[in-house]
Amino acid sequence: MSNPTKTSSIRPTRPDGSAASPTATRGPRLSGMNWLIWRQHRAGFWTLFVATAVTVAWLVYQRIDLMDYLTAHGWPDSDKWPEGVHRQRFQLVSYGLGFIPILLGVFLGAPLLAGDLENGTAKLVASQSVTSSRWLATKLGIGGLVLIVCTAALSIAFGRWWGPVKNEPTVLGWSDGSAFDNTGPVPVALALFTFVGGVVIGMLLRRTLISMVVTFAFAVVVQVIWSYFRLDLGHVVTVTTNKGINAFPQLPRSALEIDRSLISHSGQTYGWGTCAREVSDKVCVQKFDLVGWSVDYLPISQMSGMQWFGASVLFALTSAVIAFIFIRGRKRIV
Repeated sequence: MSNPTKTSSIRPTRPDGSAASPTATRGPRLSGMNWLIWRQHRAGFWTLFVATAVTVAWLVYQRIDLMDYLTAHGWPDSDKWPEGVHRQRFQLVSYGLGFIPILLGVFLGAPLLAGDLENGTAKLVASQSVTSSRWLATKLGIGGLVLIVCTAALSIAFGRWWGPVKNEPTVLGWSDGSAFDNTGPVPVALALFTFVGGVVIGMLLRRTLISMVVTFAFAVVVQVIWSYFRLDLGHVVTVTTNKGINAFPQLPRSALEIDRSLISHSGQTYGWGTCAREVSDKVCVQKFDLVGWSVDYLPISQMSGMQWFGASVLFALTSAVIAFIFIRGRKRIV
């Protein structure tokens, strides 16, 4: 009876003939601090990835459904937007997407450092060979990267859905937050600023729950201030007429009218309701020597420039907050 031969697994070799370790042949994997931070927050990161994937898939489906609907009504040859359910869908979805920066700031930004400072993990990290700067950079880097990927994907998907009807103000006004804040770079910029705002609040308060509450208030204030100054990002265009008050100027399609006023022969302007207090338009024209209208508006062609300008301001503010986090972290992180 012959003895069975022993089989040994074939190990890969390097070009010089030496055996390579099994770990050397594996694909890229997280290790060290990157692995620690990912494992610590993996539940939140994976939840965000899955929610984003499902939402993007649904938005892609809605775009396909919209194109079928428009094609059935003669799009793009028809200038008339057919009334239907899509307007309501755009509004509901845009409202939901508008809450994303707030949710990211509260549930991702606020606990990022506050949780470690509260439960003592930060002290454990500080006792190791890892510097506070590297720990903060890894925390912010991984969290920020996940946030950018998800919000950018949502922005692109929503923008492609809204794109075919963006010139129809009856569907979704381009200057409103429903469209302006959910397309282009704005969602990423708003989410990043709210996220780092939550991080710095958690660093200062050092308690998770109270940090989340304060971050919620901070995020709401950011949204209110942003909506108040949104239209100031553009350059107002003025058009005047001199063919009488019955000849109102023709504005570009989807233009947002900012203000209108009556204009006299001398160039003086009067409120658009001036003639309502007079006996007749003829009497009003003679009394104030009116010759036409002066209208201020923002064209939709400025939308992209306004978005990038506003996003640049938010990115600059985000950078300033990040710099404060690192300065504060070097002095006192535990």
